[in-house]
Amino acid sequence: MAKKVENEMTWEHTHFSISVDILLNSVCEHIILTEEDKDFFVSLLEPKKIKRKELLVFEGEITQQQYYILKGCFRAYQIDKDGVERVSYLAIEGQWISGLHSFLSQNPSQIFVEALENSELLGISKINLELLYTTVPSFEKFFRLFYQNALLAAMERVSQSISLNAEQRYLNFIQTRPDLEQRIPQKHIASYLGITPEFLSMLRSRMVKRKA
Repeated sequence: MAKKVENEMTWEHTHFSISVDILLNSVCEHIILTEEDKDFFVSLLEPKKIKRKELLVFEGEITQQQYYILKGCFRAYQIDKDGVERVSYLAIEGQWISGLHSFLSQNPSQIFVEALENSELLGISKINLELLYTTVPSFEKFFRLFYQNALLAAMERVSQSISLNAEQRYLNFIQTRPDLEQRIPQKHIASYLGITPEFLSMLRSRMVKRKA
């Protein structure tokens, strides 16, 4: 345990300032902050490292942190009544990840969130987020935009599952998220698209033949 704490502190001292700058640049694309605002926000953040295949969020537990991904890749998934994993969300650097419904409602999470790569994050707790809203009200706008975009993305995903066939969903995926295809295992992409890995492999082969 002592070794783990030492490693986390070493990472904090050597990378925290650079990491925070990345997040602050992202935030300042949407809202205007004073140096005092920035310093207060930074004081509320907690750096975290997580290894590949480790769980960040557990089903049945209340999600206490929301995380900004500095490095790495994650999937959110549920396990259905037949024991099959259903991937609902994929995220990489520059995105936020958590059990969002659980974080906002403070009810037990219905999903798992797993790291697909060794990852580095910056977290903010529910309590500290509320404190941030009170102290720096402009952050309410920033996170409102974030939650709004998350809702729109979820609605678009549902719409596509109804209106597009499997090949169209895959084409849309590689066109809109080309950054993910080479980093996410095929079985997780297939689950995200609502198809089997075998069918995804067939779609890929079909597209290669068309190009040839």
